[in-house]
Amino acid sequence: MSKDLTERFEKYADLIIKVGLNLQKGQRLMIRAPIEAVELTRALTAKAYDVGCPYVDVTFGDEELELIRFEHAPKDSFEEFPKWRVKGSIERAEQGAAFLSIAGNNPDLLKDQDPEVVALTRKVASEQSKPFSREYISNMRVSWCVISAAVASWAARVFSNEPEHRQVDLLWDAIFQMCRLGEPDPTAAWRDHIDALERRRAYLNDKAYTALKYTAPGTDLTLGLPKGHIWKGGIDQNADGTTFVPNIPTEEVFTLPDCNRVDGMVSSTKPLNYGGTLIDNFSLTFQGGKVVGVEAETGREVLKKLTETDEGAARLGEVALVPHSSPISTFGKLFYNTLFDENASNHVALGQAYSVCLEGGEAMAPDDFARAGGNNSVTHVDFMIGSDEMDIDGILEDGSTEVVMRDGEWAFEA
Repeated sequence: MSKDLTERFEKYADLIIKVGLNLQKGQRLMIRAPIEAVELTRALTAKAYDVGCPYVDVTFGDEELELIRFEHAPKDSFEEFPKWRVKGSIERAEQGAAFLSIAGNNPDLLKDQDPEVVALTRKVASEQSKPFSREYISNMRVSWCVISAAVASWAARVFSNEPEHRQVDLLWDAIFQMCRLGEPDPTAAWRDHIDALERRRAYLNDKAYTALKYTAPGTDLTLGLPKGHIWKGGIDQNADGTTFVPNIPTEEVFTLPDCNRVDGMVSSTKPLNYGGTLIDNFSLTFQGGKVVGVEAETGREVLKKLTETDEGAARLGEVALVPHSSPISTFGKLFYNTLFDENASNHVALGQAYSVCLEGGEAMAPDDFARAGGNNSVTHVDFMIGSDEMDIDGILEDGSTEVVMRDGEWAFEA
């Protein structure tokens, strides 16, 4: 590894540990990483110990092993799941550990596999992980952060027109740029950015719109917002009151929609990489909050299976606003990676809603949460709908409207 990359890993690790996770002295850290990100993982581990972490627990994964399973495992074995991993995560969460996930995947890994088996595998994983993912991650009880690492298979997809020997370096350059590591003081740059997101969400929370109206080519959608909804963005707090940044990079402010009040059609503006299958040029039609029509140029069967995962998978659990001029959008590349692509575009998510986006939501039983408009599901899948042709209006309680976005950009000062 070059000296330059080593130094940039140091800066990246410093940002993630001190700003993303805001790791506290005495706090344990759990890291899940692709095996190709071992050098970055080592830098992160060293930084964690430097700030007083007593123990870093790392789990490496190899996506080729997943492909081998699909190609060779018995077809009746795909409901198997290592439940001990979930129990271990819960145990660490109860001890106050922080959780870091490093994403770096081949967008086309499972493109030739049976969509039925892919859907089943994702459903089983979501169902078995729910005791941890819902209670500790979605409810923000623990500090957590998702970041990305450049791996060869992903880099080859993003920079397919570049020489193979340059692809990974180019992807690292892009990741560092999107994470503001080129700034003289990346930590200060991130704090300024988070402050700007805080002002946007404060404005939207003050307005308390009852619905949002989306208009764009292929999109004519009215999305209800439940009473007591809370806009989030940039930074959050765990159960102990410690702040953390769940995603780096992040450009969004988000809340939960009323899962029973979504009507009209919405069209994607970027492909969705779901379970190793690329779903492209797709649209969903909603009636009374539920998907009643699914169309896609590629990956339609996988998308349809996703909406059939459970009752909530056909309803929306998140709505997020991102200006078209965000750094990831202006970079001009499709990343085939939700963490990056969702921060280039307005987006929504099928499936589970974040209970922290509803007043008192964390204390609600699932049935009470649903009655208040929150969606319950074992899945949560973001997809991108924004563009420089999208207009969004906020609908007030008296039925009047105000501009929120025009041509994909914020239409108000904050």
